[in-house]
Amino acid sequence: MGAMPATQHMTAQEYLDLPEPLQRPNTELVEGEIVVNEPTPLHQDVKQDMIFALGGWSRQAPGRGRTWLPLDVLIDDRNVFAPDLLWYDEGAGPNRSSSPPSPIPHLAVEVRSPSTWRYDIGAKKAAYERAGLRELWLVDTAASEVLVFRRSEAGAPGFDVALELEREETLTSPQLDGFELPLAELFPE
Repeated sequence: MGAMPATQHMTAQEYLDLPEPLQRPNTELVEGEIVVNEPTPLHQDVKQDMIFALGGWSRQAPGRGRTWLPLDVLIDDRNVFAPDLLWYDEGAGPNRSSSPPSPIPHLAVEVRSPSTWRYDIGAKKAAYERAGLRELWLVDTAASEVLVFRRSEAGAPGFDVALELEREETLTSPQLDGFELPLAELFPE
């Protein structure tokens, strides 16, 4: 067997400068390496349910911020993530004419994909925490649960609240006044 090429690392700026077909869709830069996400039908179904729940809640009343589908978010010089869903407080975040990259959201949602879950619970969670993300939801479709990591208050040095919500429980957030998603709706039997 011949020699295998070593993985080539790149910076966030090099990644963002790639021609669009090479950079997107379904890729992220994690610790300097391009990671390809091949979503499954289950991933897409759960992501769609999440966008309807969170997006619907945000549109029900003024001042509830904005929900976006994946946008490139510059985390640091080695990481550009595209969370499955992003939520920003009212007046924060991108608008319809913004160019990438987008700022760190106030809430990021990652739905389990077989090709990327190890990054979501490992390197990406750590990078989000370092970058100051307020709250992260990791939707584990294999276990029918949502892992919630959040800061108990603004200025907390890291995620100091960790919850493991099972399908019989309801997903809420102190950032999202009145938002409730019964996980049985997300993970029907």
